[in-house]
Amino acid sequence: MDVAIRRLGQPGDLGWVVQAHGEVYAEEYGWDTSFEALVARIVADYAAGHDPAREAGWIAERDGRRVGCVLCVAGDEPGTAVLRVLLVHPEARGLGLGGRLVDACMRFAVDAGYARMRLWTTDPLVAARQVYLRRGFRLVKEEPQHTFGADLVGQTFLRELVRGD
Repeated sequence: MDVAIRRLGQPGDLGWVVQAHGEVYAEEYGWDTSFEALVARIVADYAAGHDPAREAGWIAERDGRRVGCVLCVAGDEPGTAVLRVLLVHPEARGLGLGGRLVDACMRFAVDAGYARMRLWTTDPLVAARQVYLRRGFRLVKEEPQHTFGADLVGQTFLRELVRGD
């Protein structure tokens, strides 16, 4: 089994990110297409004009097939990077790819000069939350909401970044 993390940028990568999110989250959590639409907007914004010195994405592959992804984008607050659209396809879970994708994102953010990294997730995503907590992210905000056709608790996590992360 060949498992690799590479930079996002091959034809089909962006479409795969959107499609995989839509399919996996509908299957696992019953989320509606408003979630896929959100991912499509995030991906379209990235594709339309990201600054390669400040923003990047990664694809995880298993035996040459896409099985995971993550983006690092500039936040609204100065010095803040935002981790977006982390996903590991069910067929590739348990291989440590989620952690490897987050690590790549964090290394890039440090190298790009960001002081902190923020992310937003929801309470059903237990495995992802464990990846974040193991890497020093801390919960800074929780908010019940009805989104993606489900009752969820939105969660914002923050991590200060230092050289050597």
